Amino acid sequence: MKQSAKINLMDRREFFTLKRRAKATSPKPYAGLRQIYSGLTPYSGTWTAKEVAHLLKRTMFGAKKADIDHFLGMTPSAAVDELLNVSTSLPSPPLKNYDNTDIDAADPDISVAKGATWVNTVSTDGTANSQRVNSLKDWWIGTMINQDRSIREKMTLFWHNHFSTETATYERGTYGYKYNTLLRQSAVGNFKTLVKDMTMNVCMLRYLNGYLNTSTAPDENYARELQELFTLGKTNNPNYTEDDVKAAARVLTGWRIKDKTGEDESVYFKPDAHDKTNKTFSSFFGGTVIAGRTDAAGADAEINDLITMIFNKSVEVSEFIVKKLYTWFVYYTIEPDTLTNVIKPLAQQLVSGNWEIKPVLATLLKSEHFFDPLSQGCLIKSPLEMMVMMMREFDVAFPPDTDYDNQYYMWDYLRNQSVIMQQNIADPPSVSGWPAYYQIPMFYEMWINHDTMPKRERFIDQLIGNGYMRNSVKLIIDPVTFVKNNFTNAIAADPNALINALLDIMYRVPISDTLKATIKTQILLSGQAQDYYWSNAWNAYIGAPGDMTAYSTVYTRLQTLFKYFMNLAEYQLA
Repeated sequence: MKQSAKINLMDRREFFTLKRRAKATSPKPYAGLRQIYSGLTPYSGTWTAKEVAHLLKRTMFGAKKADIDHFLGMTPSAAVDELLNVSTSLPSPPLKNYDNTDIDAADPDISVAKGATWVNTVSTDGTANSQRVNSLKDWWIGTMINQDRSIREKMTLFWHNHFSTETATYERGTYGYKYNTLLRQSAVGNFKTLVKDMTMNVCMLRYLNGYLNTSTAPDENYARELQELFTLGKTNNPNYTEDDVKAAARVLTGWRIKDKTGEDESVYFKPDAHDKTNKTFSSFFGGTVIAGRTDAAGADAEINDLITMIFNKSVEVSEFIVKKLYTWFVYYTIEPDTLTNVIKPLAQQLVSGNWEIKPVLATLLKSEHFFDPLSQGCLIKSPLEMMVMMMREFDVAFPPDTDYDNQYYMWDYLRNQSVIMQQNIADPPSVSGWPAYYQIPMFYEMWINHDTMPKRERFIDQLIGNGYMRNSVKLIIDPVTFVKNNFTNAIAADPNALINALLDIMYRVPISDTLKATIKTQILLSGQAQDYYWSNAWNAYIGAPGDMTAYSTVYTRLQTLFKYFMNLAEYQLA
């Protein structure tokens, strides 16, 4: 039954371009943007399932009912503290879920058994590394689905988009895993330290040609992105110059990767490839001169001097990274009041806190600005967010670790679906990351277009319909099991309470009571007028769970309800 033909809602284009309004407190509101005036005062408003869901959908991949209940028993401040308490232990590494077909018999990957991890064995074989890259991507999807109650997975993806790399360029799975590990370990750590660590990371050295950088042919690739994309941005006026890029490239010369068969892929210094002369920078950097050195310790000190020089532009660097954190967690445009009330004080906190990210996130996520009604339900889910949230929030069952073949198959299915919706994990389209996170003026709206929206709907319809089957294993949303496991029988049997409880999890924008009543009547009551048409059906199933007729009745109605909610534009918002 095609419910959208019967229920009158705004069309999707109207919905996604809707500008919510608030009463202006200044005489000249900033045209085209939200009129939002709240700041960083700690939030002291209501703390219901709606506020908890907002926090979790922004800091985790989805708001599972069990997670909502967990955090609902805390204060907002305590909930944020727990989310920022990131574990120092890493998830189990990716496994070899492929066979040895077409892999060179002399390559070390041959000796890695299926079901064992490949991350500690260096391979130079192209086929093996292609398989490893796929394994890494699938595993990454799995870590998102199986995340703990912390912000780590969201921050890992944030840093991946910020320090973007592409597997087609660096090629090796082990490079990718080392890079992923650095992002994960640095999730809420020190930004300045992460910039230094990323500069010397084997994956980044390979991706932006640092390993080819020599005194006779300085490669400007990383030197440019270090300033333009990673620390300063390109909108400051004045800003770094082309000569600053060239000087920074000379600072970074001489670093290499042990990348031959039998080597350990560690970074080492090659003295005769390093520019040992002094490097002079522009007036933007106060005419700083970085003294040339000769040995590995000296060359490392030059990099420290370079990063310190950049971070001495503390206003520019701090505001640049705080703006990126803001657009990731709150909203994609920053109006003058937000710049004054939120961005600048957070940037000052970052500098005074010696570039520690965690305290800045704590201030932002505990603020009245973050919980402001205009900050809620205003982000469009990326493909990864949409799919991983769905898997987690509906408790979709995956094969256990003991069945790693099918487990990876299912993660791979999700990865491929994300690719066709224009988000390929571990492979943003460029060093700038995904355009939806930086492309003015559309930003997140770029995720939704005439190509991707039908694909999102088809994915939703498959998961709530017949599911995805492979090797006799099915990935499917079971609406009856979900309702029975997550709500009391009193809520499940009451169509009004059930709809409200479902919307608390699924939606971040309200729908009218009139619309909810229409949905209830047409779907849960099958067109009847009295609530007991649903209550009786549910209680009949609960009273006789083996009665397939009773089960089929509630399954069909819930399946239709879930499908309807997920096919509306509101479901795409977080």
